[in-house]
Amino acid sequence: MTIESHWLKLAQRWALWLIPLVCVADSPGDFHLETLAENLQRPFALAVLPDGDILITENPGRLRRVSGGKLLDEPVAGVPPVYSWTQGGLLDLALHPGFAENGWLYFTFASGDADQNALNVGRGRYLVDESGNARLADVAVILSAPPERFKPVHYGARLAFMDDGTLLVTVGERSIYREQAQALDRLLGKTLRMTAEGGVPADNPFVGRADANPYVWTYGHRNPQGLVVDSRSGAVFGHEHGPQGGDELNRLAAGGNYGWPIATHGIDYSGGYITPFEDYPGVVPPLTQWTPSLAPSALAQCRACLWPAWEGDLLVTMLRGRQLRRLVMERGEVVREEPLFTSLGERLRDVRLGGDGALYLLTDGAAARLLRVTPGAESRDQ
Repeated sequence: MTIESHWLKLAQRWALWLIPLVCVADSPGDFHLETLAENLQRPFALAVLPDGDILITENPGRLRRVSGGKLLDEPVAGVPPVYSWTQGGLLDLALHPGFAENGWLYFTFASGDADQNALNVGRGRYLVDESGNARLADVAVILSAPPERFKPVHYGARLAFMDDGTLLVTVGERSIYREQAQALDRLLGKTLRMTAEGGVPADNPFVGRADANPYVWTYGHRNPQGLVVDSRSGAVFGHEHGPQGGDELNRLAAGGNYGWPIATHGIDYSGGYITPFEDYPGVVPPLTQWTPSLAPSALAQCRACLWPAWEGDLLVTMLRGRQLRRLVMERGEVVREEPLFTSLGERLRDVRLGGDGALYLLTDGAAARLLRVTPGAESRDQ
């Protein structure tokens, strides 16, 4: 990277603060948005259950339930204590592929205190009694990243099941431990792969190596908060926050090195170099990257959704960008990007597809909303 290109990058980041982010506004008739729940406290994730109920995690440690189109007052019982501070708390949710039969619900959460805190993967059986009260039973932690000091940030914490029944979980590098993202014997800055019970799959890429943790599936990540497995091809896509710029969307594959912190399109918050390299031998390049940073927070893929033209496309919620970004995919590559819901003017935290083909969006913050999105009148006429 030349000095001139470095200053150009720095100017791009200053431009993010000096001028508004310009996006194409949605047509009012394109979508119908329905608010299902309000005043959610710092939600992180949602899961749509087979019966149409929706579960939502709130950062302070509450698992909320929307049933019959209404947010219930009483949280789901049985959630273990969490460490809730800045980005720590109760985080992602994933349903076991056999959830309709076995009820296993998987979740990530931070535990510990201000001195030492860790990311955990837990699971419990989701049960609803005859009175309609929900709880988690047989709760257990099936994996815990070693606790680190201070900095309750960059947990990653997203979950996704692969088509072979194994579970992927993203783990951030906790900001001040960025070099550990390249260390195969450490769990920070990685995508991990485990069995549904928390064991190590025998075909993980670094099994048997004395210098590597056997759970490691990919490495070189910063704060990966997007993860989805294509239900048709089995391809795995993930995205992560860059520093100032350099947010990335990647196609993840076993054993891949995704570069952080030896290669990035971003620069440090001080304006200095993190590395002089935007690419590097042996590093998998991103499918696309966002500079200035849009702060991608979650990822979904349209399969059998209510918008047939979107089939196979990826959907990314943006915090700083305040939009849902549609990534038009052809043969596994991003060919075009379309910003959506910019007129909301809200930070978006999570996106999921329901069994009804509708989109479900979580906004971000201390009084957030759950939105259900269906085609509007103009979309239905096309």
